[in-house]
Amino acid sequence: MRCLRALVFALLLVGPPAIGPAAAEPSPEPTAPPALSDLSRLPELSIPQNGSLLPGLQEWIDRVVPPPPVPVALSPQPDPMPSATGLTPALAALRRAVLPAPVGDPLFDAWPANLEDFGEGQLLEVRDITPTAGPLIVVPIKQVLLLKFRTTDAHGLPSYATATLVVPTTAWAGLGGRPVVVDNLPIDALGRDCTPGYSLAHGFSTKTSFTDFIPPTTQLAVLRGYAVLIPDHEGPWMAYAEPYVAGHAVLDAIRAVRELRPEEFGDSKFAMTGYSGGAIATHGAVKLIDSYAPELAEVIVGAALGGVPADFEILARSMNGNLASGVFMAAIFAIGRERPEILARMNNLAQWVTTSPVKDLCGNGFGIAGVLMLPIDVAANFADPLHSELAAEIYRVTRMEDMKSATPLYIYNGEQEFWIPAEGARNLYHEQCDLGVPSVYRSVLGEHVIAAGLGYPEAMLWLDQRLQGVPAPDEC
Repeated sequence: MRCLRALVFALLLVGPPAIGPAAAEPSPEPTAPPALSDLSRLPELSIPQNGSLLPGLQEWIDRVVPPPPVPVALSPQPDPMPSATGLTPALAALRRAVLPAPVGDPLFDAWPANLEDFGEGQLLEVRDITPTAGPLIVVPIKQVLLLKFRTTDAHGLPSYATATLVVPTTAWAGLGGRPVVVDNLPIDALGRDCTPGYSLAHGFSTKTSFTDFIPPTTQLAVLRGYAVLIPDHEGPWMAYAEPYVAGHAVLDAIRAVRELRPEEFGDSKFAMTGYSGGAIATHGAVKLIDSYAPELAEVIVGAALGGVPADFEILARSMNGNLASGVFMAAIFAIGRERPEILARMNNLAQWVTTSPVKDLCGNGFGIAGVLMLPIDVAANFADPLHSELAAEIYRVTRMEDMKSATPLYIYNGEQEFWIPAEGARNLYHEQCDLGVPSVYRSVLGEHVIAAGLGYPEAMLWLDQRLQGVPAPDEC
């Protein structure tokens, strides 16, 4: 009965889909579903000991909920998603329908022409956003630039991303070029106007995340004389939690800055930091340096990452069917924007949700859905999805197993973490030690929020030392 109540709540929350008036293929008339009160016709509605819903409920959901009217006819415009080739027309249409809606700013929305002719990290557009960004940054700054550049999607195909460069007022008096802190913020969002780049370009709004400013990494770095680079690392399709998209975007943002001002940043040291969702981007970036941007191996001098979601198989145990389930489901869906095989396994209920305005929510919006404590099974069209071959492949790919970081690491995690357990961070530390990477691990008191505060000072001191040229310690 709890599952049925959850289904009713979800149906009430979804509302109509955000799809235009284009005609859809007619759907077959659904067979008459059993009434909610007639539980005798659904004897298999119990939940097995492994926590997964039996197929009977999933089949019942698809009988109760018709598919959304997603138009299958291809757009008259060229499809800007190279990775969509090879999909069935229905799946390609669903993928288009679940992508984030335009926000009205071509710098964020417009797919560049002839993108394949540009190199990775090559600049496409630069906009001075100092007037809007300055009041949000608070501390004195010389200039804030919004960069748009070519990057690569999860399948190795051309894409684009944006990032914000903050330049201090004070001249750099140290050796070499001005150091740059790459602040990979925990964007954790589905809509393009949830990114730090959009907020800095358009001003503070209800979609601006407080984690864009707390902890004050940008402010502390600027006061130190460092420049700050803030990548919008989810890419144009807002592929939250997809580490290849994020890693490529971060590395290409560094390339873009070096191209933009070679006289100022051509021989600068870069150091990365990221917590939680920002740690996903940092994790992806450090493991992709050797294969994707080997010229940056001597440029990036270290990376500090905390609250590390390094293993989604662990998160499938810790975040499913509890108060974190809204965030967990959003991450799976967002990865599906780049990996449509996930979208193909969504049931009709999930398709209605992901084609509705939910697809543009920021983290504070979809996080509220966790109060329903829905298991992921309620969105799938097959049994036990978290223990399936598809899940095993997603776990394997996103874990980036045995890929060596090309830069020293500082890893920290709350010892009392219950949603992002320290097991994943410790495993990452041991993996990188075994691969010969100079690494430090700190077990921090507290769960996710408390550990973020307690672990932050030492992580920033470690990062500062790397930018000052102090050799990285190795505690492996």
